[in-house]
Formats: sequence, C-alpha cells, structure tokens
Amino acid sequence: MVDLAKITEPLSLNRFGPKPRGPLVLELDLTEGVADDSPGDPLSQIMNRRKQQYLEVLEGIRRGARDPEVGALIVRVDARALGIAKIQELRDTVADFRATGKTAVAWADTYGEAGDGNLPYYLATAFSRIVLSPTGLVGLSGLRSRTTFLKGALDKLDVKFEAGARHEYKNAINQYTQTEYTPAHREAMGRIVQSMNDQIVTAVAKSRDLTEERVRELIDTAPILAREALDAGLVDQLAYRDEVYAELTKEVRDKGKDSPEPGLQFVTRYHRKHASAPKPKFADGGEHIALISASGGITLGKSRRSPLGGAVMGSDTVCAAFRAARHDPRVRAVVFRVDSGGGSAIASDLIRRESQLTREAGKPVITTMGDVAGSGGYYVALGSDAIVAQPATITGSIGVLTGKPVLGELKKRFGITSDSVSEGAHAGMFDPEQGFSESEWERINLLLDTIYDDFVTKVAAARGRTWDEIHEVAKGRIWTGADAQERGLVDELGGVETAVRLARAKAGAGALPVRAFPRPHPLDRFRQHESSEDLASSEPQTVLSAWGPLEHLAVRMGLPVGGPLSMPGAWEIR
Repeated sequence: MVDLAKITEPLSLNRFGPKPRGPLVLELDLTEGVADDSPGDPLSQIMNRRKQQYLEVLEGIRRGARDPEVGALIVRVDARALGIAKIQELRDTVADFRATGKTAVAWADTYGEAGDGNLPYYLATAFSRIVLSPTGLVGLSGLRSRTTFLKGALDKLDVKFEAGARHEYKNAINQYTQTEYTPAHREAMGRIVQSMNDQIVTAVAKSRDLTEERVRELIDTAPILAREALDAGLVDQLAYRDEVYAELTKEVRDKGKDSPEPGLQFVTRYHRKHASAPKPKFADGGEHIALISASGGITLGKSRRSPLGGAVMGSDTVCAAFRAARHDPRVRAVVFRVDSGGGSAIASDLIRRESQLTREAGKPVITTMGDVAGSGGYYVALGSDAIVAQPATITGSIGVLTGKPVLGELKKRFGITSDSVSEGAHAGMFDPEQGFSESEWERINLLLDTIYDDFVTKVAAARGRTWDEIHEVAKGRIWTGADAQERGLVDELGGVETAVRLARAKAGAGALPVRAFPRPHPLDRFRQHESSEDLASSEPQTVLSAWGPLEHLAVRMGLPVGGPLSMPGAWEIR
C-alpha cells in the first residue's frame, strides 16, 4: 500500500540546497592513461573530452596547490602512458604541491609486476607518502634498452637495404644494415641508459633518505616483495585502497577540525570546472602567453592524426600558428612545446624560420621539449630564445639519413616481374627494384653532406658556437637533456612551468596567463577561407609524407616515416 502520510509530508528544501562543503581531495588515476595533447579537429576534441589531458593534469595540480579549499592529492600510480621526461615534469609539479604544506599520497596495487616498475616507482618518490598493497611488488630493477636487428632476416629474403647517414651516430637505419650494435651505436645507447638510470637512483636516494650505493644494492635484488620494500624504506605503508582513502580522508578532516567530510574530485574535472568558470567581460581579450603544442613526425603540409602513426606535426599548421601569434597584439610571448623524433628537413626548417621571425618581431619564443625532441625535433627549436628540456628528454641527433630497400631479388624468388619506361638518368632513383647507381650515390652523398652542413651551421649560429664545436657533439648522436645541457645544446632543465617563467621574464610583463594557441572556432572548417594568412586554412587535416610516393614502403620497412631528419623507432626504455 502507498503511505499517503509520506506523500503529504513537507519536502525538505535541504535536499536540493547547497551541501556543506568540506576540504577537497584531488584524485588522479594514471591507470586510465593520459593523452599528450588535444586533437585539432572538433569531432576528435569531443571524443577526447573524457580523456585526461597531460597539460590539464599539470595545471590542475598547480591550481590545487594554490587553492585553500584543496586539502590533499592522491594518485593511483601507473606510468605506462608516460615517458620518463613527462614523469620528471609531473614529479616537479607534485613537489610544488607539497611545498605548500599539503599532503600528496602515491598508492598502487603494485609498482610493476615482476618488472617494468622503474618509472612508476620513480614517479611515486615525489610524494609525501608511498603506499603499496600487501601483495604488491616494487619492480625497481634498473633500465634496459633493446634494439632488434633485421638484417639477417632480410638477407634470407634476398632484400638488400641501401642507406647513407651523416655521421656514425645517426643509427636509425642500423637495424636493417647491421646485425648488432656498431661501436658508436652501443656507446650512444649505453650513455643514454646510464644517464637515465643515474637520475632515477639519485632521486630515489634523496627522497627515501638512502645512499645511492644502497639504492643500487636494492635494484640488484628486484623485484622486491612488499614486506621487503617496507623494511628497506622504499615504501611507507602496506595497505589496500579502502585503507589508503580512509586514512587520508581522516587526516584532511582532522586538519580542518569541525569541517564537513572531505570530497573527492578528479584533477582534470577540477581543472576544467575552474577553467570554464565565468570570467569578467573582455577577459579573453587580455595579454597572454601563447602555448603552441606540436608533436609527432614532422612533415610538409598540415598537421594530422594517423590511425597507425599517431600525431603528425605539419609545417603549414605550426607555421600558421606562429604567424597568428606574431600578428596578435594580445600575445606577448610564445611557449613552443615540442615532442617529436623529427622528420622532413625542409618542414623542420620552415617551422624554425617562423619561430625565428616571431622572436625577431619582439615576441620571445621559448621551446620546451617533451619525452623526445631530436633531429628535426631539435631543428625546429633553433629559432627560439631559449631551449628547455627535462633531464631525461631524448634530444640532439643532429644528423641526416636516407635509404631504401632493394626488393628486386625477393620479387624474382616468387616469380614477380615488372617492367618500366623512363626518361632521365635518375628517374628511378628511389625505385626499390634495384640499388643506387654510382651517379645516384654521388647525388645522395651531396644531399647528405649539404643537409648536415646546413643543420650544424644553423645550430652553431643559434647556440653561439663554432661549426667544429657543434660537429663534435652532433654526428647524429642522441643525448639526454642533462647531457645536452652540459654540451650547450639546452639552456635550462625543466618543463612547461620553467619555459613559462623564462617567457614572462623575457617579455618583462609580469605574471601573464598562459593560453593554448590558437583556438579555432569549430565552424571555421566549414567557411570559405580568405587567404593563406587565414589561420583556419591551416587547421589539422587528414595525408602528406616526407617520403613522398615511398611512404607506403617506408611504413612497411620500418623507416622513419617523418623523413631524413628522424630518430630511430619508438623511444621506450624500461
């Protein structure tokens, strides 16, 4: 039966009024992954709305550090979606949060399971408290980088790979032309792994009040059981999720004395809520620092997202962004965020040129590097006033390469024949049917020498060094950001926050806000464009390749799709 008394009972307006607000605990779950940047097209932006954006995570934590209503930060640690340089930037952001006296807790079911725990645990050491589940592990086992060489398999298939590079450290094609590391390749890779490992060991020792010798001893015993990790001082507590949250909630509530129960909110939700709050009229018209982000292989044309290769940095799109920033009176300076293993030499130079013109127009340009900014990714930074990198950023790779697979014998083996007609001695220069002729090798060597000389010359001019000085640290060699700074290729170590500080100082305009730039309207792609100066005409699109008609071969053979100023493969060190 229906209770009529309950129906006629007066409604309590408290149910619909504002609830008592307690201190806020910011929450971040890194097991859900973090997207590096927001795509350019409106549909993808809508689809990615629920994804955690890396820069929003950083800004949300920084905002929370300044917000008196935020009492603590709790992060479920996972590093599968983050490279080591991004982890270093996130560690710095957590350190800033802790500097305000607020608690930051890192917890995980396990920091790696029988392995791959180096980066998650490295991130965790930035927090006030590290918690591990009672059955978890600490997979702090040291770093390794492995390269797979395909030459032996190609030989069995009668596939020859012809390639040229400048110079001995430019090793992106070695996996097709060698069966093991060359001395130069081994030297470069060994130093990268050593530098990164040293950075992790130093950070763990400092944060956990251990000696570096003791940390190295523990690394040699990994994977480390939960109780062993607690006894060794690597973690502060063994607890399950419910226990971690209950303890932190009580801690925050007790700090506020009689305050209501603390609330939980994801960092990105918190950031977007505050970023979208109503602003004073004409607030968007104020002066600001433009943040131009570009990632992926560098190509001519427009930026795009490839279903197979991810983001692609198109010179038309990035150059248009610099021109727009240069002509916008509200923009006082530019922070250029780069995350790229390089690509087209021509496209890289075009971006460098627009960056330089922006700086010469009186608007400072500071480049900040992500996980990777080498070869063409370093080239595009040469027009800026200063270069900022994380200690573990992969950069340098000042060199050039080109090559092609020769498939003629393989086709013969399977009875595949082809024929052709041509005009011009070099009409089939990049045809994979046969190797380079003597005259074609002459042109290739001239091309490689010219591009390398031009690259080194521009680096020398930008860095205030001689050609010979840059050549000594170039030769195609990659460096960590820390090593690159020691050799004069990088100005400061840090991330976006460091770059913003330098931009503000260079512009001499105080605490200018930072805004993602440009911000095209969704309807821009449906209207007719006025001219090539119309920013909307260079919005990201979906198919250009620095290899031209050889793009499909480059993909199938594993060549750097971006072009001759590329670095080898995907960068992942575990």
